[in-house]
Formats: sequence, C-alpha cells, structure tokens
Amino acid sequence: MKIACLQTVCGPTDFPQTLDRLRDAAGKAAAEGAELLLAPEMTVGGYPLRYAALGQSAGTADGPQCAAVAEIAREAGIAMAHGWPERDGAHLYNAVRLVDRDGRPLAVYRKAHLYGRAEHELFTPGGTGVVQAFLGGLTVGMLICYDVEFPEAVRAHALAGSDLLLVPTGLMSPWDVVARTIVPARAFESQLYIAYANWSGEHGGLRFCGRTTIAAPDGTVECLGTGPSDADQLLFGEVDRTTLASARRTTTYLRDRRPELYGS
Repeated sequence: MKIACLQTVCGPTDFPQTLDRLRDAAGKAAAEGAELLLAPEMTVGGYPLRYAALGQSAGTADGPQCAAVAEIAREAGIAMAHGWPERDGAHLYNAVRLVDRDGRPLAVYRKAHLYGRAEHELFTPGGTGVVQAFLGGLTVGMLICYDVEFPEAVRAHALAGSDLLLVPTGLMSPWDVVARTIVPARAFESQLYIAYANWSGEHGGLRFCGRTTIAAPDGTVECLGTGPSDADQLLFGEVDRTTLASARRTTTYLRDRRPELYGS
C-alpha cells in the first residue's frame, strides 16, 4: 500500500482554509497513487492550542467538521486520517479519525497520554489503548504524538496484530530525536510500520520540527521530512507485506518475549 503523510506549516487558519489544504493534499496524494493520507495532530483546530479556537472547531465524530473531511476523502478517492478536537458531552478529546476512500468512518482514537500542562488543562485522556481498523488488506492502528513514546503502547498494537500504526503528531523542537530515533526504533522492536506526520514552522512561540517519518519494521526509514520549513510537504512511502513478513520472521522479539518477567 502506498501511503502519504502531510507535513504542514502551523499558524492561524480557519476551518475553510484547513479544508482547502486537505483537499489539495488529498488530490495530489491520490494522483501519485497513494491509498491513504495521514495528516498531523489537531489537523482541525491547529496550533498553538487555544481554548477558543478549539471550541469553534470541536465536534462529534458524526458532526459537520468530520463530515466535511470525509467528503474530501470521497471526492479524491483516498482514505484519510486526521486529527481534531472531539466533543463528547462535557469532555474534549484530542482525537484522530480514519475514513476509507468513500468517506465511510472506520475508527476514532482518543489520545491516552496527554503531554504537558496545556493538554491536561484542555483535554480528557482517552481510555482505550488499542484502536484498529482493516484497510487495504492491512490491520491499521492509531496513536497520537506522545503516545508513541511509550513502548508499551506500540507493543500493545504489535501484540494485537497491527501492521501499520498511524501517528499524527505535533512534535516540537528540540525533540527531533523522537522522529529520528524513537519512531524507527519502535517500528523495529515491534515489527510494524509507523507513519508519523508532523507540523512544521513556528507560530505563537512554538517551533515544530517537521521530520515527518515513515519507518519500516526492518529498521529502514521509508521517508524523512525536512526540518522546520515554511512550505507544506507531501511525503510518500510503501507499506509492503513482504517486508512485514520477512522482518517478523527474521527478528523474533514478539515470539521470544517472556511477559511473566515484566510485571510490576
């Protein structure tokens, strides 16, 4: 499966501008033969996080914001995963939603590991560790940003059979090490692909480091976006079933685990 990651520049954008950006990326990705487009954390709502802006862009999984993104997927004929502030009663979640090429909803994941004071003040942590969907013959899982820095979260997906882990992120400088080192290590140690789509640029005192990554289970990196940039980038990679099977056969971490030794 060919996949695309959108690395996009942060800054003040309203919802129509966000849709235009996604529509452009979806059309270009589909034209290049990609079957799936992953956009960054809080694709809708954007950075820096502000309660007023989040309130305007928040909605339910079947609300107008998500419906508009799903329509872009349907028009372009490409599956899409995008971040947005999900409203559920009195709770606000940092969430990602996956739809298929016809715009039909496949899964919603709520960020479980919130990072820093701002996120803890704004969001409720999600309570489900492993969320999966079936797409293009692959089992696709989802995490968000800080989640992937916990090896237990990725290993849980590996044990549940995820082939591809989608991770929309908002990684800031100087933490480039996460994209450069941690994400490829997670893919290798848990024998799955990880697509990690980030923001770039600087706004409101925040500097996002780019470095969008597609890491393979054999220790290679399919693509690595540039550092901070003032232009959007669309990055492509292949999720190959043969590479998955070979890596899992060669590197037997999952088979050789001794979980009885790892408890608290």
